[in-house]
Amino acid sequence: MASNTALKICFVFFVCSIASRPALAQLSNQNYYATRCPKALDTIKSAVKSAVAKEARMGASLLRLHFHDCFVNGCDASILLDDTANFTGEKTAFPNVNSARGFNVIDTIKSKVEKLCPGVVSCADILAVVARDSVVELGGRSWQVQLGRRDSTTASLNAANTNLPAPTLNLSALITSFSNKGFTAKEMVALSGSHTIGQARCVTFRNRLYNENDISSSFATSLKAQCPSSGGDNKLSPLDITSPTSFDSAYFSNLVSQKGLLHSDQQLFSGGSTNAQVTTYSKNLDLFKNDFAKAMVKMGGLSPLTGSAGQIRTNCKRVN
Repeated sequence: MASNTALKICFVFFVCSIASRPALAQLSNQNYYATRCPKALDTIKSAVKSAVAKEARMGASLLRLHFHDCFVNGCDASILLDDTANFTGEKTAFPNVNSARGFNVIDTIKSKVEKLCPGVVSCADILAVVARDSVVELGGRSWQVQLGRRDSTTASLNAANTNLPAPTLNLSALITSFSNKGFTAKEMVALSGSHTIGQARCVTFRNRLYNENDISSSFATSLKAQCPSSGGDNKLSPLDITSPTSFDSAYFSNLVSQKGLLHSDQQLFSGGSTNAQVTTYSKNLDLFKNDFAKAMVKMGGLSPLTGSAGQIRTNCKRVN
């Protein structure tokens, strides 16, 4: 990348935690709202189904919101907060500005749930459920979302800006980043499979196109028209060129063929310790889907606010 700013623009996973919160707090099972708000989960599912039907890319965007929430100070919906006089929120952080999207879908869902059960369902839980439902809508496997998160009363622009692995990281740095959050290298590879859906901006992969050798020449040529050597920073290309709106294992097959869009993607299949895992997932879709679901449950438990901590926001964009 041309600058430190460019290095920080596209990130899928965060590596920041709050020392005062347990790394993996105890949440409740999916029956948490069975009596508190019986129609909550069906209402969320219906809204996600509608949003993804309208725009398939939205499924990836909603999944990404959950990642960007959980890996910055835990799964507390801090990413949803607008700026206030007391703090600058995370929406304008380098990884999120002109990139994070789907906030309107979350707002719509929250409004519907509030009408059913005022002050009961947290924005953090909505993000977790929406991520699962989005994956399912695009062909992925379902999982039991643990519930009972509460919402933060602040956000951290600094944490969102400074604790994120750039798309230029090498394998060793990726493994370290995820290990710092309690994930194994295998879980890191599985979670990276979220790039089987969604798109990335030209600025995040330009250097790979024009300066790296471990990339299919035909793949690079096909992308250069969309991503020139200068300009066009915000032009989009699919992270999975084969099936960008299907939650499948094509992402891993692409890596084997040196068609990873981001440098950090291709690093998973670059002669290192994760080569075998990538190859396995490329040949075993069921295994990938199962491992991804398990890793998502684990990620959803990163440093949540529970009990009397935090609050249940009435509007996800602002503190009560």
